[in-house]
Amino acid sequence: MTIRLYTDNELADLRSAPKRVTNPGARWVTKPGHQQRNLQAAGVEDEAARFAIYLRQSEHDESDFSCGIAYLPHGGSRLTLARYNGPGHTHGTIAYRPHIHRATATAIAAGKKPESEAEETDLYTTLDGAFRCLLLDYQITGISVPSPDHPTLPYES
Repeated sequence: MTIRLYTDNELADLRSAPKRVTNPGARWVTKPGHQQRNLQAAGVEDEAARFAIYLRQSEHDESDFSCGIAYLPHGGSRLTLARYNGPGHTHGTIAYRPHIHRATATAIAAGKKPESEAEETDLYTTLDGAFRCLLLDYQITGISVPSPDHPTLPYES
């Protein structure tokens, strides 16, 4: 199934819509080379809106981690809204630095991965820090928010 064309306003609405985790007790699962935790969330104002959230940590490299959120439209294709990656790899001109991928209307219209574009960040250095940023950026409640990696940096999304 192809991803429908989303506008920047629709993507912004998906980002800002309040969401609540529905399975906060989800356990970590061991997969080949990494640990993964899969969470589910629903819209607070629109309970039919569904989201998948994941956390992934390499067993071999502490700097190789990722967490992300996808929108699961009823009857449509999964849309990855964002990925918060650790510094364990390069992405384009971003060399071994934490970076955030966000879905854009431009990437979707061009037939690319919706979240193909990325920007470097200094807001986190660990998976917990990245997860904190994701929770705050995407208005997600219903689960404990980790402490910031850099307490001296104010985090405002």
